[in-house]
Amino acid sequence: MEKQKTEETEQEEEMTETSEETLEEKTTEEETLEQAPEEVEAKEEEVQVPVEEEVKPPLREEKPKEEEIVEERIYTIPLGKAWIMPPRKRAPRAMRMIRAFITKHMKLGAKKEEEEEEEELPKLIISNEVNERVWKRGVEKPPRKIRVKAAKDKDGNITVYLAEGD
Repeated sequence: MEKQKTEETEQEEEMTETSEETLEEKTTEEETLEQAPEEVEAKEEEVQVPVEEEVKPPLREEKPKEEEIVEERIYTIPLGKAWIMPPRKRAPRAMRMIRAFITKHMKLGAKKEEEEEEEELPKLIISNEVNERVWKRGVEKPPRKIRVKAAKDKDGNITVYLAEGD
């Protein structure tokens, strides 16, 4: 029994020693925290004077939603001939057919032949909605026809969207 009592007293003594150590650590941390804000303010003042802000360019230049639309047409593009191709090449063929149809009917190549200067050539942009509609049923089964809206802006660029109601 005496052994048990001595062991208990030893444990209590150890606990009080550890608690005193933790209290000492806490007080030193509090003192450093109290000093820290003053140091931080001093550092901020130093940093603000010599630092020049660098202007970072935006990742993407967002174009305004309302560009001047010169011409806008709605077409129903027949894609039945895409089914002549082997099954794994039908959807890519349908996309090429859409590109060729719009190039021909919106006269995209006409400016290229007239002006031989190396200016910015007009572009044909097919929206993701049109692409997703063609690929909706997979590579083997593109639609037989698709209704699209083609809009030409003042620079001659053509953007192809799905027609409303589809």
